[in-house]
Amino acid sequence: MDIEVRHLQLVSTVAEEGSLTKAGDRLHLTQSALSHQLRDIEARLGTLLFRRLNKKMILTQAGERLLYSAQIVRNELEKAQGEIQRMGKGDAGVLRISTECYTCYHWLPALLKKFNKRFPNVEVRIMVEATRRPIQALLNGKIDLAIISSNSAREPKLRYKPLFQDELVVVMNADHPWRSRRYVEAKDFVGENLFVYDLPDKELSVLQLFLLPAGISPKRISRVQLTEAIIELVKAGLGISVMARWAIMPYIKSGSLTALPLTRKGIYRQWKAVVIRDGTIPNYTQEFIRLLAENSMPGLKVSSNGRR
Repeated sequence: MDIEVRHLQLVSTVAEEGSLTKAGDRLHLTQSALSHQLRDIEARLGTLLFRRLNKKMILTQAGERLLYSAQIVRNELEKAQGEIQRMGKGDAGVLRISTECYTCYHWLPALLKKFNKRFPNVEVRIMVEATRRPIQALLNGKIDLAIISSNSAREPKLRYKPLFQDELVVVMNADHPWRSRRYVEAKDFVGENLFVYDLPDKELSVLQLFLLPAGISPKRISRVQLTEAIIELVKAGLGISVMARWAIMPYIKSGSLTALPLTRKGIYRQWKAVVIRDGTIPNYTQEFIRLLAENSMPGLKVSSNGRR
């Protein structure tokens, strides 16, 4: 490209001042140097940009066209410079997040309201398409923050921060024979149809934390993609499911579902915030993680390093 930013600045200044001498003073250039640069620009473009009339520099049509573009470019550069400087301070930018559970997005509206007050210049993008593979999306640079509960092997390139724990409970309809029990054991699942999310076995907490360690397999495992669909199937008495207690709390309170602990001590998942290890974590990402730990769904157990 023949035109450089300094050329645009020169044309804008000459047009504003109407004089090479005054423009030179603003640009800290001699009139001779300024004239030389102007001739260089005109030579590159193959046309005159200014005419001298009554000792005043007047734009030609070509000059007016270049000035129009110069104003757009300069305004955009000034805007970009301000945004980049705010980014450098950690006060502006884009935060792309994903969780490994669709239900967990219910946490976000209340949290985002608080976050936006603190960082109005940060855009939070919820990358739903990364839900099934948030760690891989993080490693591929598709997201900036992953919220996970799986116990897969830790990646050395990532930094993990414990957030909170949630309890997994068995969910059944209000008329299920187990409704009067205090808790259930893995062996009780042998004759049941278990509804689970449509995920690989290694990503299903009920299998990894509860059934497989006990060597138990349900009568049938039915995979369903949506939480709402699983709840309706359980309410209809077509099987049971295992979910986080907070996720089905409204149904428990209404009496349409019953939930019981898994084993006498209960089964809990540890949720973590995960970011790339290299480089500095922006202020707004750190604040988002802090808010997430302190303002999660009711009933969650805050981790030791985030205890209130």
